[in-house]
Amino acid sequence: MNDDSGFDGIVSTDDIRPILIIPYMWIGDFVRGHSVVRVLNERWPNRPIDLLTTSLCAPLVDYMPGVRAKIVWDLPRRRLALAKQWGLAALLRAGGYATALVLPRTWKSALAPALAGIPERIGFVGEARFGLINHWRWGEKALPRFIDKNAALALPDGAALPPEWPVPQLRVPKAAAEHWRQANGLGSGPAIALAPGSVGASKRWTSYGEAARLLAEHGFDVWVVGGPAEKALASEIAASGGSRVRDLTGTDLRDGILAMAAAQLAISNDSGLMHIAAALGTPTMGIFGPTSPYHWAPLNGLAATIQTKTHLACQPCHRPVCKINDHRCMRDIQATDVVANARHLLRNIR
Repeated sequence: MNDDSGFDGIVSTDDIRPILIIPYMWIGDFVRGHSVVRVLNERWPNRPIDLLTTSLCAPLVDYMPGVRAKIVWDLPRRRLALAKQWGLAALLRAGGYATALVLPRTWKSALAPALAGIPERIGFVGEARFGLINHWRWGEKALPRFIDKNAALALPDGAALPPEWPVPQLRVPKAAAEHWRQANGLGSGPAIALAPGSVGASKRWTSYGEAARLLAEHGFDVWVVGGPAEKALASEIAASGGSRVRDLTGTDLRDGILAMAAAQLAISNDSGLMHIAAALGTPTMGIFGPTSPYHWAPLNGLAATIQTKTHLACQPCHRPVCKINDHRCMRDIQATDVVANARHLLRNIR
């Protein structure tokens, strides 16, 4: 690339061969994988980029700049599902892809690109994928954060690592967010979105109900956002917070994306919705307990992280369920502190 790009090499404008990216299929990881798209767009501005996605993550692709198309294909977890792999391989073969970037380090994720005969299949070493991956990347352990590991796959061989990687981004037209707000009968006042869900019970803060009540008392509309698994919890939060608190959980991820785009602030556990809000450029407060903000903090300049003031030797443990200290890393975070930080953040960005 040129000197302004931050990478070694030369920008190639003549190459028009399509590229396939196989990302991680968890929502937050899928969003952060957009850093790969941005590196590839800069390196090869005329090469179309497509994303393999599950039905769950598919709405995200519609808001990802630099992506030509999505391939929606659901493979069952924990099963090889060879017939479905063959079907996917046939679809990829018809796409004429010259390069596949396989972000997950699993044997299963690399199978369909190999069966499709994609000439260049790039990935980090993992699960003895010899023959499935034919262009290895090394040095993953020297890249401490997930975003670094993703984007490094898109660099040319021998390229110098840039001091900063491109931040993943999602773009929702302002008119679309406003239309969603009106369609849901939401007022025009300042709103704060709460995302109380997360994969792994230990990452869930336990005081959203009190925080919702305090925020409503300070004059904010409060939206509780999440999927079907958060429905019961959202109902409890709405009941404790009063008429200004709305349960907006549902089955379509697109509603979560639009809610985060329309909100003035998002408060979230370490979860997919936190990364969605950050990628949208919405001021985002991430509440962290068992996981490390260094690795997983929301990636935008209007972000903040909240952790317990109590020193805990077990933190971070990265465990899905707390087995010691009775979940103090989350229980000791006070709702009053979260609300005070939220109000401070909003005052600074207005």
